[in-house]
Amino acid sequence: MTSALHRSLRAAALSSILFAAGCASVPPHNPLAQWHPSPNYNQRRAQLIVLHHTQQDSVERSLQTLRTRNSQGQVSAHYLIGDDGRIFQLVADDQRAWHAGAGRWGDISDLNSASIGIELDNDGTEPFSDAQIDSLIRLLADLTKRLSIPPYLVVAHGDIAPTRKTDPSVLFPWQRLAQAGYGLWPRAPLSAPPPGFDAWAALRLIGYDLREPGAALASFHRHFRGNEAREWQAGDAEILYDLQRQLVALPDGAPTPLPAPPLR
Repeated sequence: MTSALHRSLRAAALSSILFAAGCASVPPHNPLAQWHPSPNYNQRRAQLIVLHHTQQDSVERSLQTLRTRNSQGQVSAHYLIGDDGRIFQLVADDQRAWHAGAGRWGDISDLNSASIGIELDNDGTEPFSDAQIDSLIRLLADLTKRLSIPPYLVVAHGDIAPTRKTDPSVLFPWQRLAQAGYGLWPRAPLSAPPPGFDAWAALRLIGYDLREPGAALASFHRHFRGNEAREWQAGDAEILYDLQRQLVALPDGAPTPLPAPPLR
């Protein structure tokens, strides 16, 4: 092969690569319409952060699962935090990971499109390590600031899918997270709610789906009381009254109270 021919082939190959790269960066256009691009847009962004535990025995196994599938099919998350505090990213922040599944939080029903999913390397029966929680808090600080996610909108997978999921377990240290400024937590000392206080309405205000009241209560108790009771407990009203007061006092982004469903 002559040097001139070799240079020509290299130039053609390079042109093809550059052309392909340029095409890959162009957004898809509807062939039915004339393309007149406007600069007035932004990417769809996450509105809340959902925490999970992997329910597996090693971070290596979880990395494999989150890049392939589990028994229910393909699954992923944006981040995985190892027991030793290592942080792995598997899906870009502006892309839709498959971590939440069917569920609801407030008025949001497509949770995968509206959330960042963080998996914690934990089998569901053991305490979460200090290194892991320290890394989680560091990651939450970055995500809430960079993506403009309200810091109180850090919830559990079990919160958004109370009939299907229980993660992270009752061992997760929500109070420690709240002390760092993330998620909701009742403030001491608690006050008695006023006469006529509607605990169901407060539970709905926080975000819980009440179509299965027992499941919603179990999720609330798991998050705020460290148990999974499916009936009201002494002290619940005081906790809910304080959480309601916190949400109502938020300057913006707080959910709107909705009427409680009838008791069944």
